[in-house]
This record gives sequence, C-alpha cells and structure tokens, in this order.
Amino acid sequence: MTIFRVTICLLCVSLSTLAQQPKALKLWYKQPAGTTWTNALPVGNGRLGAMIYGNPEQEIIKLNEATVWSGGPNRNDNPEALAALPTIRKLIFEGKQDEAQKLASEKIQSAKINGMKYQPVGNLLLTFPNHQTYSNYYRDLDIEKAVATTSYTVDGVRYTRQVIASVPDQVIVVRLTADKPGKLSFAAFLNSPQQIQRTIEGTNKLVLTGITSDHEGVKGQVRFNAHVHVMPEGGQTSKTDTSVVVSGANAATLYVSMATNFVDYKTLTADPKALADKHLNLAIKRPFPIILNNHIAAYQRYFNRVKLNLGSSAAAAGLPTDERIKQFATGNDPELVSLYFQFGRYLLISASQPGRDGVQGQPATLQGLWNDEMSPPWDSKYTININTEMNYWPAEVTNLTELHEPLVKMVNELSQTGQETARVMYGAKGWVAHHNTDLWRITGPVDPIYYAMWPMGGAWLSQHLWEKYQYSGDKKYLKSVYPAIKGAAEFFVDYLVEDPNHHYLVVCPGMSPENAPSTRPKTSIDAGVTMDNQIVFDIFTCTIRAAKALNVDADFVRIVESKLAQLPPMQVGKHGQLQEWIDDLDSPDDKHRHISHLYGLYPSAQLSAYRTPQLFTAARNTLEQRGDVSTGWSMGWKVNWWARLLDGNRAYKLITNQLSPVGSQQGGGTYTNLFDAHPPFQIDGNFGCTAGIAEMIMQSHDGAIHLLPALPDRWQNGSISGLRARGGFEITSLEWKNGKVAKVTIKSTLGGNCRIRVPNEMKANGFTTVLNGADNPNPFYQTLAIKDPIISPQAQLIMKKPFIGPVYDFATQPGKSYTLVLNK
Repeated sequence: MTIFRVTICLLCVSLSTLAQQPKALKLWYKQPAGTTWTNALPVGNGRLGAMIYGNPEQEIIKLNEATVWSGGPNRNDNPEALAALPTIRKLIFEGKQDEAQKLASEKIQSAKINGMKYQPVGNLLLTFPNHQTYSNYYRDLDIEKAVATTSYTVDGVRYTRQVIASVPDQVIVVRLTADKPGKLSFAAFLNSPQQIQRTIEGTNKLVLTGITSDHEGVKGQVRFNAHVHVMPEGGQTSKTDTSVVVSGANAATLYVSMATNFVDYKTLTADPKALADKHLNLAIKRPFPIILNNHIAAYQRYFNRVKLNLGSSAAAAGLPTDERIKQFATGNDPELVSLYFQFGRYLLISASQPGRDGVQGQPATLQGLWNDEMSPPWDSKYTININTEMNYWPAEVTNLTELHEPLVKMVNELSQTGQETARVMYGAKGWVAHHNTDLWRITGPVDPIYYAMWPMGGAWLSQHLWEKYQYSGDKKYLKSVYPAIKGAAEFFVDYLVEDPNHHYLVVCPGMSPENAPSTRPKTSIDAGVTMDNQIVFDIFTCTIRAAKALNVDADFVRIVESKLAQLPPMQVGKHGQLQEWIDDLDSPDDKHRHISHLYGLYPSAQLSAYRTPQLFTAARNTLEQRGDVSTGWSMGWKVNWWARLLDGNRAYKLITNQLSPVGSQQGGGTYTNLFDAHPPFQIDGNFGCTAGIAEMIMQSHDGAIHLLPALPDRWQNGSISGLRARGGFEITSLEWKNGKVAKVTIKSTLGGNCRIRVPNEMKANGFTTVLNGADNPNPFYQTLAIKDPIISPQAQLIMKKPFIGPVYDFATQPGKSYTLVLNK
C-alpha cells in the first residue's frame, strides 16, 4: 500500500471515529433521513448546495445551484398605475379603502408576472447492493468543520461517507470508504424533475444537462450542467446507459460540479458545460485530504470568529439532536441553544458567500440555498417585507460581514431595475421595490394587491447597506453604496403626499404588511401606516448621515430634512398599544404573525427603554396582546423584540417555542434537522433566532455597547467571544458569572470613544474611564431623535423603569484592546 493510500485510510478512520463522538457543535442522529427532506442535512458553499439523507442502501444527495431559476429576464411593472394613482389616493383619504384597493388591483397589481421560482438541479443517487440490513448506524453534521458524515456496519465492514461543499474548489465532494479492502461497491446516477438529458463520458463521468421551466408566460432560459466524476481506488469501474458502477473498491471520491449560463440578472451567455468542467478538472487533481483541509480552513475563517458557551448538561448532550429537540422545553439543555445559534451562522456561511475568482453567489432565498421542489413554497423567492432582511440580521453582529456581500450586490442591482418601476408606475425619481423579488431583480408589485401594495422593500433593504457601514466605518464602501441609499430616499421625496386629514406627509397607497384592521379584514391598503412612516424615517435619516459622512449632496440633504420633519409621529392607541395604522384601529384580539409596526423597536432603533419610555411600554403591550404563538420566522423576530425590551426570560420563552418539534404546538417550531418551520420550511427563523441570541447578550444600537441587556435566568454563567458592535468595536472576550460581567475585552478598529453599559461596577486595566458621562461623542453612536408620540386619552400605560446599570466611557485607539473586570 502506498504512503498516499495509507494517509487516506488513516484520515478516513480518524474522521469515522470522530464522527461517532457526539460533540457540542454537531447535529447527530441514530437513523437515516429516509425520504423526508427536512430530516436530511445541508451542506453548501454559497453557490452549490446539497441535502444529505444518509440512507445506507440508497444515498440521496439533493443538488442545488443558486442561479437555477425558472423563466428568464423580465419586468413586471404595470404602466397603468401612474394614471390611476391620484384617484386611488383620493379614495383612501376619503375613507373608501375598499374602492381604492379594487382600483389598485386593476391598475397597480401586476397583470401576470409575480416572480420566478428557485428550482432544484436534481439528485445524485448512490445505490449500495446488500446494504438493506445494517447496524451501528450514525449520521452527523459537524458545523465546526462543515462536514456531513454517515457511517454504519454491514457484514462486519464499517462503511463511512463524508460530504463537503468546498468554497476553494467550487465542488461538492463525496468520500466513500470501507474499513476492509475490496468491500466498496456501488452505482452512481443522476436524475432530475427538470427537462434534462443524461450522458456518460468515458466510464466514470456522469453528465446531466437541462433547462429550467417556463413560468407565468416567461420562457425557461437557464441552462445548467451537473457533472459527477467518480474516482475509485482499486476495484473495477463499468457503466450502464445511466450509471457508473464501481465494484470491489477500497474507497472512492465523487466530485460534483454544477454551473449555469447565468452571468447576471439580464445576461444568460455563459457556457455551463465549460464552467462545470473548469471547476471539476481542477478539483480532481487534488486528493481528498487536501480538498478537505482547504475546505475546513476556508470555512473556519468565518466560523471560528465567534464562540459561545452557555453551559452544558451531560444528560442532554448525550442524546441525538432529534431527541434533544423533543425534550428541550421540559429539560435543561443550554448547549442546544449554543448549537442552534452556531447553526444559524453555519447556514449563512453555507448559503451566502462573497464573490471570489470570478464566482459570485446569490443572497440566501426564503429557503437559503436548499430546495427540493419545482414549485417550492412562495417560490423560494426573496420576500423583502421581512424574510430576506431577517436572513442577514446575524451578518454583522456575529462577525460574518463578508457574507453580507451577495445581499449588497442584489440591492445595488435592484436600485437599477427599480428606477424604471419608480418612473413608470409612480412618476418618481430614485428607485422602488415592492414586497418580493427574484433572480431577475423584478421590482413591480408581486401577488394580489392585498399583499403587493407595499413600496417599501427597497428602502428597508437599503438599511442593510447603511448598517454594514455602521459596523465597519469604511467610507470607501459607503461611497460605493451611497447611490443606492440616496436613490431609495429620492423615491420617497417624490412619492410622499400630504394627508388632508392629518396634514402629515405619508406613504399613500401603502399597507402594514399582510395585515388589515379587523373592521375591514379584506382590505389592507391605506395611508400613513406606522411601519411605512418608520422605514421612511430611517431611509431619510441614514441618507442624511451618509451624505454628511461623505461631504456630498448638501442641497439634497436640506430637502430630505424638510420632508423628514413632516412625517407623522408614532401613536399610542386606546388599548395602550403602539398603533399599527395612523387611525386607532388595532384590536387586542389580533394575533397576526406580522407585527410590522414594531420595526421601530427592531431592527430599527427608534424605540428605547431610556429615551422613549411611553413608546417602549406601548411596544411591550402590543407584543403581549399579539401573544407568543406564531409561525417560525415570527417567533424569531419576537426573540429580538423581547431582547430589545430587555426581557431575557420572555426572549428565552420564544427560543423554547422555536426549539419545539413541528406539530407539537400551534404555529411554527423546528424540524429534526434544526431547520425553522413556518411551517413549511423557511430559513429566516434560523437566522432570526441567531441574531436574537446575540441581542440578548450584547446590543449596540442605543448610544452604547450594552452588555448582558437581556440575560435570562437560565444563563447566569457563560462566555462569548467575537461579537461585533457598531463603530468598529469587537467583543473579543466576554465572561459573566451570576448574571454579572466578570471580564470583558474590547478591540477597537476605528478608535474613538467607547461607551459600555453594564449591569455591575467594573474597573479598567491600565486606562482611564469616565462613569456616567454626557452624550456619547462617537458619531456611530448617535441616537435617533424622533417626534414625541401622540397618546390616546384612553390609553393606560403602566410604566416600568428599566434597570440602569453603570455606563463607562473610555478613549480608544485603532488596533488596541481594552479590558475591564468586575469591581469586587
């Protein structure tokens, strides 16, 4: 046996042994996935994705490529909107919302195009003869290394499979081994629900070519290739009409490469065969240990930045993941929360990668990168009235800023396509996007007008461009995205109109996403709804701040400042709630999953325990009235809201609801593979919870870095490292004991004043601090100055004074770290 082969065998035995030792950062199971997609385990490299079933007799590997979408370049603007707009506005202001919505459905709603579908490439199937009966089964996903492993025993032989999706090599690699020589036999073949052709090149290369389906009158134009190179070690290789057959091998490596003709949202001229072969031909020259090591190194570059320890329970840690989910609500398993937090980061790393070497991934869709259906739920598009934004909430705070890049690129592209929509439909400058988009960057209304009449998607997405700058302070980056931010504001400078009843500038028509007052439940269309006002406030504010940071557009800034001053204030209604609409129409019996008017609490920073106590209390009342039970993504948002409300125990309750098996409660929950359930599967709840757990431990939106702002009773001791705060600060180490900060080390990349809010007295190691100083001079910690709210005389607000711990200021220099410890 050669040294090379010995090395491979030792590596595989080592990995197989490690796979059977449950660790904190593994999802693991005692049974295969069977035929259930949400039992399978995901791997991905931002462009290529796979779901691994781990079935002994027939392994199923579901394949995705991020640009495999139905249809092709198209637009969905309705040119009849502009002429009808004055009449629709008049009807709304006259209180005739039903008539306005009917007219809008005829003149604003898209005539036929509501977005294309994200679709699968197909399946790689590996059939193993005589593996129906097996023992000692084990399956896991190691999210510390991004390796999916399956192992089991048949007739005294231990079989092991490892699957990775490599970023450096741009291939999916399947490694098959047996612990006795000559015992590995299998057949490999590809199939697909798409229109395909299959061939075999030579004796060991499977080739699948296809084209995506037509949809809504748009011809399918995405051509794709999937190539699988089967490289056995020993044994014999043959082929049938559709399969590569390996007999009596010692081991085998399968390299999977996929590509499409997609260049960008308007261009389909790439050669998918040449691209797939390019990556494949380079990868097959590298032995598996090298590909594996390079893969792990590239993955851990991101993953290892943040470590979280909330404690452990030996009894729970010894259980497989599906059993831990079942027992979480009634047991003590803090390690499952840490795993769930890190699984969200794993999914973002796997689904959204920055461009490199000419390879550009897409943003995470409604299902991330993974989809098994030709017509997936909601087409697995980009739902931009919450879900797409939620996907990227963890990006900055959990130290994955590079993974924001695909979303930033999409927003820049939408800022181009959305100019035509703004001009044609609304006679406005700038750009606009409604509540949904797709690979082709459509910006017109999508779906029935009840959902579609929401022109706020572009403005909300633009907040991500600004937030990325808030964390980095990179003015070169800010200059590159400023045109998109400014364009989103330009649209509302033109689109806002005066409400003749209240005399504010309002969005009209607009709506509170997917909800309507109980007095007119089938009519959502309205003017001046609270979320619209909050989003316009944010896009105007960040445009002003960006322009001033870049020292540009002084005249435009004055126009925006004037418009900003004329927006409506937030209001507290008769039930003590934060009003959802400009009129007091809320019902305390409304349990709708969308609580969009709490956008101002999170992800925005307009509401504050310290600055806006009445609105803060009203937001809490709203959450109480809506209740905890909801769909998975909504529960993820609620974790963040309760964290911002400084209520760690209530946030933890929502995490408990989220980490409950699907079907065990009303609303959402979690599938056995830790995917979030709407139900069905939507990935946004995973990302929302990861961001929410970070918000419970550290916040940086309200004038200071707030440590342990919403610590639940169950997490009295713990540690975290690597969280990022606005203004270029990184929490390189945070330890807490008995609910108090024991030690914190903060690294400054930009310099400037650092202000921390803590629950207990601290002392600095080698530098001077100022206790409870005046306003924070750091420009990244300016708080938002909002108007005083209008409060209903019928509202009963029971105010709770928030806990106010010590606040310390200290000067920092770029590149230096600062440590504070508990003052005993």
